[in-house]
Order: sequence, then structure tokens, then C-alpha cells
Amino acid sequence: MTERVVFTSEGTRCVGQVYRAAHPSRHCIVMCTGFGGTQDTPALRATARDFATAGYHVLTFDYRSFGVSDGEPRQVMSVEGQLADIAAAVDRARGIEEVDSVMLWGTSLGGGHVVTAASRDPDIAAVIAQIPFNGFPRKVEGRSTAATLKLLGVMVGDWLRGKLRLPPLYLSAVGGRGEFAVIASDEAQRVIAGMTSPTWRNQVAPRGLLEMLRYRPATVAPSVACPVLVCIGAGDAETPPELAEALADAVPHSERKTYPVAHFDFYAEEVRPRIVADQIDFLRRITAA
Repeated sequence: MTERVVFTSEGTRCVGQVYRAAHPSRHCIVMCTGFGGTQDTPALRATARDFATAGYHVLTFDYRSFGVSDGEPRQVMSVEGQLADIAAAVDRARGIEEVDSVMLWGTSLGGGHVVTAASRDPDIAAVIAQIPFNGFPRKVEGRSTAATLKLLGVMVGDWLRGKLRLPPLYLSAVGGRGEFAVIASDEAQRVIAGMTSPTWRNQVAPRGLLEMLRYRPATVAPSVACPVLVCIGAGDAETPPELAEALADAVPHSERKTYPVAHFDFYAEEVRPRIVADQIDFLRRITAA
């Protein structure tokens, strides 16, 4: 059973979906999407249903200016804004009848966010950080120096437009190898080609990338009090394993699972169920303690 919920984050209306557990439960998982992601993408919905079937309430939501949540201009990512949205979603989850334990699940950029969010909220019971963002790689596979400089120029230009309150100069979030996009790979292109989401848009305001250049969740990870499971892709070019490992190393109570797959494989149905099974096993051990 699912129900639509609405909550406010710093004055902005955010919209979420609660997936009710198959059996009475006092636990709720707040799920946090990745860069430009929305809550209605197939892999996120499937994972939410899997957690609900396993006995956990689940709250998914769209960050401000994405999906069905409010916020203008659209498709603008803000690290601090999204962290505020997560905190508001956690508050909403705590208001669900019988819930007294809230856990965080995040993927990609959301995987970094959940570590930062837990460092600020000592009452979070557990965290699952899937292919977590912990800073950009020094070298992006398949992107030339010229393309990197071009992207930096677009980021700065769009940031200036934001300061002048001008509309964003949008850029494709995902493209094929050689295309001008935030993430450009054949693997990424295959994933979005098969995506069936009514709200996901393949565009972002590049101004948000400047904030991500300075964002390192590992710097606050030592303050996380709860158990954390870090799920790492050995072939991940977008959130490289060495950066994810550094994040796991910085968390006082961490476990890690490494899979022989690339970043976007985590959302593929031939891979995703095995990873979610490990995550459910982690949650059961934590909630049984």
C-alpha cells in the first residue's frame, strides 16, 4: 500500500510517497535519489517495494525543483538545499504512526548526502550509502581536457546567471560517449534509454556542480554515530571505488560490500536484487539488535 505525502522544507513544498510495510513496523527508511534523480524511476520504486516487502515502511521524495516537488527555477541542484530536504523528510517519516526508528538509504550523490545527514542527526538508526559520491574523480574516463575546461566554463557561466537571477543554462545530465553532458558514457546512455519515468528530465543546471566540487562527505563522516553500510562498484567510473572506500574508512562503524560492476549497473534488474538482498540483511541485523 502506498500513499502520497507532502511536507515543507525551508518554505518549499516537497512531495513524497510512503510505501507501507507488509507487516506492522516501527522502522522507516527514507530513500534519497542521486544527481538529478526522481522518486518515480524504475529502480528506486522497485527497491522501495522490496524494502516494504521485507517489513520496513519507506518514504521516497523528490528534492526541491525536481520531479513533483515545488521549487524554481527547475532542475537546480543545491547540496545544502537537498540536505535540508532530507532533514525535512526524516521529520515527516518520524510522524508516521508507530515509527520510532528512521534509517537513511541513498544512491550516488544521495549516497554521500545520507552520510552527511546522519552526521547532523544523531538519532538516525542506520545508513546505507550506495555507490556514494565523495568528490569528483581527478580524471573522468572518456572526457578530454578540452571538454573538462568547457564544462567548467559552462558551470561558472550558469553560476553567474544564478547570481543575476537569470534562467539556468541547462545541460544534459546524461549522454553517450563523446557527448557534452555531466555524465557521458555508453553505459549511462543505455540506462536512460530504457528508463520509464514520467517526471525525470535529462537536464540540470550546471551551477550546482560548482557546489559539488567542494563537497566531501568523508570530512564529516567521523561524526556519524550509527552503523553504515557502504556499497561499492569495483568498476565505477562516476563514484570511483577509491573515493567510496575513503568514505567507508572515515565512518566509525562501517561495513562495506564491493560488487564487480559499474555505476549504472546498480540499477539494472539483473544486478539490483542481489545488492538489495545484502542491504536488507544489514538492516535486519541492525534492527534486531
